Amino acid sequence: MSIFINAKTRVLVQGITGREGQFHTRQCVTYGTQVVAGVTPGKGGQEMDGIPVFNTVREAVDRTGADCSLIFVPPAFAAEGIMETADAGIRIVVAITEGIPVLDMMKVKNYLAGKAIRLIGPNCPGIITPGECKVGIMPGPIHKPGGPIGVISRSGTLTYEVVYQLTLQGIGQTTCIGIGGDPVTGTTFIDCLEAFEKDPETRGVVIVGEIGGTAEEETASFIEKHFSKPVVGFIAGLTAPPGRRMGHAGAIISGKSGTAGAKIAAMKKSGIHVCEDLGLFGEFCAKVFGHA
Repeated sequence: MSIFINAKTRVLVQGITGREGQFHTRQCVTYGTQVVAGVTPGKGGQEMDGIPVFNTVREAVDRTGADCSLIFVPPAFAAEGIMETADAGIRIVVAITEGIPVLDMMKVKNYLAGKAIRLIGPNCPGIITPGECKVGIMPGPIHKPGGPIGVISRSGTLTYEVVYQLTLQGIGQTTCIGIGGDPVTGTTFIDCLEAFEKDPETRGVVIVGEIGGTAEEETASFIEKHFSKPVVGFIAGLTAPPGRRMGHAGAIISGKSGTAGAKIAAMKKSGIHVCEDLGLFGEFCAKVFGHA
């Protein structure tokens, strides 16, 4: 099985006529994803490689039955694009856009509260169920279908690294999710873990965290109390200096809060198997998940 997306997912791409939208739409289609529509205001009636383009998300949904949106809208307009999907009845939104203002995302969070919609991102690589559906910008060939491991990550490029190392060890993945590293995001580690707990084919999970915030500590507490499957964790940023932003907007240490050391300690205390050497990550996972 998989979580959130599968081979039946019908994707529309907001910003499909832009350079990034065109490139990554083609990559998704090549992987086998059902991309059924694009949305660019003012360009309705056009096509991109045979994919119909509409002026609004509502029109695209009504005409094509799309149930998932992939967003490449520029930062200034991305929040409105996300909220438009909610009004159109989309169930999954994957926001790739980087640089959306924090205040805009706070408005989005309030707007989506109580609605039957899942936001993944923003500032994330997306989500992939290997061999079935790719909704994002991750390189498809590094993933291995067939499970049994789920992957959740705050970091984009580190997601690719750990997935590739799993694949090299012959360890397949059920679903891999980049949740994004911004201060305000949609889907959390815990949201994903709750879904993986219910998935019988996911027999273990990898969590890739980074400095800043308290998400990893909260996740470790959840795992200790509510998650029954083995978990391998990795935290990026052991050598990051306090007070300096490192990559993601959320990756900043303030005082004693958000340090890699504190996150690693919380993970170990909760029974998570922590790998501290990224170069040996695949081998580490092979030992932990050998019985999974």
